[in-house]
Amino acid sequence: MFLYLSKILPLFFYPLGLASVSLIVALVTLRKRPRIATIAISISLAVLLLSSNAWVAKYMVRSLEWQNIPTAQIPNAEAIVVLGGATKSAIWPRPTVDLSEPGDRVIYAAQLYFQKKAPIIILSGGRIDWRGSGSPESADMATILTSIGVPAEALIQEPDSLNTYENAVNVRKILEERQIKKVLLITSAMHTPRSLKIFQRQGIDVIPTPTDFIVSQADLQELVSSPKAAILNLLPNTDNLNQFTGALKEYLGTFIYWLRGWI
Repeated sequence: MFLYLSKILPLFFYPLGLASVSLIVALVTLRKRPRIATIAISISLAVLLLSSNAWVAKYMVRSLEWQNIPTAQIPNAEAIVVLGGATKSAIWPRPTVDLSEPGDRVIYAAQLYFQKKAPIIILSGGRIDWRGSGSPESADMATILTSIGVPAEALIQEPDSLNTYENAVNVRKILEERQIKKVLLITSAMHTPRSLKIFQRQGIDVIPTPTDFIVSQADLQELVSSPKAAILNLLPNTDNLNQFTGALKEYLGTFIYWLRGWI
């Protein structure tokens, strides 16, 4: 039940959900209470304009992504841990497993393995049954990694986790069984601050190794590169809305996990 509610309830705090609720209120009150309808429409418009412009979205994302900038030389560890959310199962018409937008996690894990940063890769992630069918994400990630040359014996699959807290708890059990002390944690840069806190709460000696950065220094410089750019980046854009929503999701997730004592 917590998993279901954790996915549904925050939708009312995200810009698109909040704007939709406000518009429904406006529609219901338009004839009898036009003042309330006007306020609801104004709220909806303000929420969408604010969250879909590049200035707000990119600085919101940066506030998370730039907390754990990787060092020039990644240290060695005893294992690499990769969190799920990076693949799409091989369901027709896909000929094989596809990488999703955070698929950099899988590629980065392979690169670090080939650089001999750790001898094994732990793949953590199941698949929520009401959010699409297919293999567990751990199995899909293993398919990608073996296809690019990582030996199957170097991979450990953890297919039961359905959220980041379960990732940490289930990975801790694997580490204890194998007496592994130090790991590199690979996930998207925006997801790293919350993941790091959760893993550390489990007593795991974890080195953050973020990838899949959305906002670069060049992106921020572009905002002020010219007066035209500064104005154009104020215009609503669906990519910006998606980035803002992703960052807001992480902040809400951190707060909820803190309430539950997971961080």
